[in-house]
Amino acid sequence: MGVEVVGAAGRWEDFASFMVPRKPGAGGCVCVVYRNSSLDMGGRITLMRGLCAREPGPGVLAYVDGEVAGWCSIAPKASYRALVNSRTIPHVDDAEAWSAVCFVVRPGFRRRGLMHDLLNGAVEHARAMGATVVEGYPVDPDGSRIDQTSGYVGTVALFEAHGFERVQRTTGRRGGKQRWLVRRELA
Repeated sequence: MGVEVVGAAGRWEDFASFMVPRKPGAGGCVCVVYRNSSLDMGGRITLMRGLCAREPGPGVLAYVDGEVAGWCSIAPKASYRALVNSRTIPHVDDAEAWSAVCFVVRPGFRRRGLMHDLLNGAVEHARAMGATVVEGYPVDPDGSRIDQTSGYVGTVALFEAHGFERVQRTTGRRGGKQRWLVRRELA
């Protein structure tokens, strides 16, 4: 399985192919909720199209053998309004952190370890764009399984496998499980 992870800038059509609902009137976050939850679907699509039109882009896309297979939202923390104003996700310091907030793997590509490729690619993308630290806010399933919807933030084990360290428990929860603020300093 050949996997390539690249920035989403200039790749709107690939992003939209599985992140924008196809049915008129359908709901969905289009990975905008952390950025601006007050937008309607049209506004969400317009925002993401604009972010995909320029660097650094809103995240990274994973391709398996040339087919778009996954997504990770990673950008400067300051661009995520919900994080800047969060009462559940703590602020550690004033570092210009980038935040990895969402993972989506298309059906048919799941259970292949693609989230590991996405996280590696997201970290490398952030590094290439000048980031010095990357944060995540994953769930700690504490040995049990979590549902797919709750797992969109990733797991502590995923982030720890890629050099992230637990910094602080959050007061946020996903699927009834504790979330952590994790960080990785980039050299």
